[in-house]
Amino acid sequence: MELYDQKFDFRDERNLSLVMDFYELTMSQCYFNSKTKDKIVTFDLFYRKNPDQGGYAVFAGLEEVIGYIQKLHFTKEDISYLRSLKRFSEAFLQYLSEFRFTGDIYAVKEGTPVFPNEPLIRVKAKLIDAQLIETALLLCVNHQTMIATKARRIVRAAGGRAIMEFGARRAHNFDAANFGARAAYIGGVAGTATTYAGQKFKMPVLGTMAHSFVQSFDSEYEAFLTYAQSYPESCTVLLDTYDTLHSGLPNAIKVAKQYLEPNGYRLAGVRIDSGDIAYLSKKIRKALDGAGMQDCSIVVSNSLDEYLITSLISQGAQINSMGVGENLVCSKSTPVFGGVYKLSSVFEGEKNIPKIKVSENVEKVTNPGYKDLYRIYDKESGMALGDLMTLHGEKIDIDQDLTIYHQMNSWKNKTILGGTYVIEDLLQPIFINGKLVYDAPSLEEIREHSKEAFTHIWDEIQRFEYPQTYYVDLSKNLLDLKLSMLEEVKHVK
Repeated sequence: MELYDQKFDFRDERNLSLVMDFYELTMSQCYFNSKTKDKIVTFDLFYRKNPDQGGYAVFAGLEEVIGYIQKLHFTKEDISYLRSLKRFSEAFLQYLSEFRFTGDIYAVKEGTPVFPNEPLIRVKAKLIDAQLIETALLLCVNHQTMIATKARRIVRAAGGRAIMEFGARRAHNFDAANFGARAAYIGGVAGTATTYAGQKFKMPVLGTMAHSFVQSFDSEYEAFLTYAQSYPESCTVLLDTYDTLHSGLPNAIKVAKQYLEPNGYRLAGVRIDSGDIAYLSKKIRKALDGAGMQDCSIVVSNSLDEYLITSLISQGAQINSMGVGENLVCSKSTPVFGGVYKLSSVFEGEKNIPKIKVSENVEKVTNPGYKDLYRIYDKESGMALGDLMTLHGEKIDIDQDLTIYHQMNSWKNKTILGGTYVIEDLLQPIFINGKLVYDAPSLEEIREHSKEAFTHIWDEIQRFEYPQTYYVDLSKNLLDLKLSMLEEVKHVK
């Protein structure tokens, strides 16, 4: 019997169950031995700091999480390997051999703008179940959220010009290239050069030619002509193999005039991958327009990121689309997304006991308890006013005034008048009692959701330099709980 729904062809066919930190297994055996393995707990997956000193992140990686959870099991080979380590009892290994995840997982929709310290995924499960999935959840979410966020920044900088993901050859491995392309598409890129990602995730694939193609012919003109003959309806040629303005550009125009146009076609585009892009693009545009080729696009690449793109546009560069490689697929400027997974509460029967992690670094103090997460929108403008964490089950009456509180200071608060706002429950059910209940959207739907969601986020939050801090606040009940628990810690010896 298959362990997961075959309609999701993006799901990984490999058994990745042992892609977990070893301490998850050693701790789980301790829970098993101490008879606490069936204790119900809650964990929150969240992050503490926005990438690139920005104002937001783009949540991604949920579908990879779904595939992992559905297929999570330990094969005979896995059990034999664990046995060979001589760290685990036969009783525990037998338990693992029959293991299936049976808990609840709630999560924010993929593509949603998210902010520090709020739960992106909330797990309620048996202690071992919740512990064993830690690494998988983090690696899926950390990687794809990092890339989707970088993509959103680059797409924003491009100001409506198409961005193509060109980074496979710079990615850290096969999975990083493929899932990085997927995340970049969520972030708004037009397509990818990674063919496998196109196949598995049903996203557009794009590409033209390399310098080696031009070099392999006796002349640049012959290379361009051969390409035009093969792809007359979508011919884009690379100009900078030898001399962009004095060789590549004249040969491109020559092919357009001598072959494409006489046969009823137009040169789709020209690409430059080196040199002073702003200067060259202006010269190219003038020459193309002078030849009656106003519809020919100029495509640029070469270590672009959101800052260089912003600079090029401010210089009046004549660019229609851009290919972005390592700075996108590796998120070169911020290559680590700091998502963490922390215990937030423990159930003793029906009673829920909140847990808190305390640190001398204030930013590492967690928000305790079994929590819900809401986004508050201005009823008239539709713009997001902030996010609110509450204790699970707290009711919000949108006809009543709502006061939201800073995560550490009760004096720092904001009151939103009743009748002027609406709320959205951000945490949606994904698994209930181990069963998938989420109707996973297509990648195209996720991408469109992300694009639409950002129309509700103020430009001040999205700007690159010194963005306005988005409110992520607490209900009074949750803040009082947090402060009281911190006060109790002071007296623990």
